[in-house]
Amino acid sequence: MSAKHRRRARRGARPVKAVLLTGFGSPDVLRAGELPTPEPGPEEVRVRVRAVAVARTKDVATRAGRPPFGPLIRRFPHVLGTEHAGVVDAAGPGVSPALVGRRVGVSAILPCRECRACRRGREEACPSLGLIGVHRPGSYAEYCVAPATGVHVLPDDVSDPEAASLAANGPVARAQLDAGDVREGSTVLVVGASGSLGSTVAALAAYRGATVIGVGRASRRPDGLTGLPIAAALDATADLADHIREATDGEGVDCVIDNLGVPALWKAYRPALATMGRIVVSGAIEHDPVPLQLLPFYLRSQSLIGVRTGNRRQIAALWQDVRTGFRPPPSHLHQLPWTDAPLAHRQIEDGTAHGQTILEIP
Repeated sequence: MSAKHRRRARRGARPVKAVLLTGFGSPDVLRAGELPTPEPGPEEVRVRVRAVAVARTKDVATRAGRPPFGPLIRRFPHVLGTEHAGVVDAAGPGVSPALVGRRVGVSAILPCRECRACRRGREEACPSLGLIGVHRPGSYAEYCVAPATGVHVLPDDVSDPEAASLAANGPVARAQLDAGDVREGSTVLVVGASGSLGSTVAALAAYRGATVIGVGRASRRPDGLTGLPIAAALDATADLADHIREATDGEGVDCVIDNLGVPALWKAYRPALATMGRIVVSGAIEHDPVPLQLLPFYLRSQSLIGVRTGNRRQIAALWQDVRTGFRPPPSHLHQLPWTDAPLAHRQIEDGTAHGQTILEIP
């Protein structure tokens, strides 16, 4: 470790600013405060945070104390904030000092690296999978510590808000499209395409050369699909399957990416899945069971696949996509000052936000 690096690593005394979760409740429980500067441990880096992605489940639901992550928070104040972007400020033992000063996008997943799933490169299935911002202090702060394996150096032409959005949504979007076998020439229906993950899925599918049909909930935000690279924008109506068939010349779609899991929507689009089609799910915002009939699945060689998040292979592949030109849709990036974290949570909660909300730390 160089002398310059050692000096950087000893900056732990001064307090740093953070947005603190002071208890479960409304967005008003998010309050400005200070914490000691975190120090990177072995195989870790400290990142000077510039942009943080705000997530519905990992941030908003957790702040309210709701499952799956709310019950895991047992000490307050706590710092929320999962995927983020910034500049490496210090490197712990075992990490190359060459990373210091580099702009990076940061993954929030914390696999155990020892279980059967991790040994097979399937970290998304790790039974002990943790998250920055849930199982340890997060990135609603000036500084955040993360495993060095979870940071990826950014191309110069990728902005900090873009990088935070890509880190948050890109790996799972890639995992979903891989699971759905979406490639050039495929037709894919993205349910909830106006959301942070859905808009990234739609953009990445189009980047692969697929024909994308987006479905939004018109009652929530009529203009939510504007600006996405989609061939057709449909409303979540009872005759949705008819409109899907019309948009696909009667063939139906090869793949459905469903990040909502709303029973009424499932019933509406399910008849329009093509033979050999795949439904990929990564969300269930209402937690209600969907009506599942097995007969069509085996008679038409269809599949239902659950995707939790991206693994290290998909994370690396996502950043390779970024290096070759993939970017999140600009119209679906919405920046707020990090002091407006309560407002960001409120907008996501009441349905007035669409796309990815980013908190910027100057």
